[in-house]
Amino acid sequence: MSTATAIQLDVSSPQAAEAQPLLDALSEQLGTRFGSDGRASFTEWHPADPRYIFLLARQQDGEAVGCGAVRPLADGVGEVKRMFAKYSRQGIGEAVLQQLEAEAKNAGYTELWLETRVANTEACRFYLKNGYQRRANYGQYIGRDNSACFGKLLTFSDAAELLSHD
Repeated sequence: MSTATAIQLDVSSPQAAEAQPLLDALSEQLGTRFGSDGRASFTEWHPADPRYIFLLARQQDGEAVGCGAVRPLADGVGEVKRMFAKYSRQGIGEAVLQQLEAEAKNAGYTELWLETRVANTEACRFYLKNGYQRRANYGQYIGRDNSACFGKLLTFSDAAELLSHD
């Protein structure tokens, strides 16, 4: 794979046939590395609700190579879930995350939160590099020393974008 520009991002569903191998690979990787596959924290999905967003990334040849989701957490706050790139350091994760942020803004979110393991140093660095900041643990992660929670305010990049949402 060459660059992130060769990636096509489509709104999809975690139940889509192309998504399943990616979600399975993510769960297998998390289970092997950290002893928990993360599936239990991604059971609720309401496809008819536009606040539930799932993106699938494909290479030019059509191969599904990445995914990510946002679901409602609180009023105006979405939670990023199931971020995965089949190939590391190819720009896939960054492309998925940026498009998730754009889709989240369009869905009315003003902030995104997420959780990853403290031991998942690559993910922690990735989110910091993409403008997320450590925040207090929330929800089921309160009191869990192995959880690292992050958040990012979704801001409008320019006046034209702000006007288009009025």
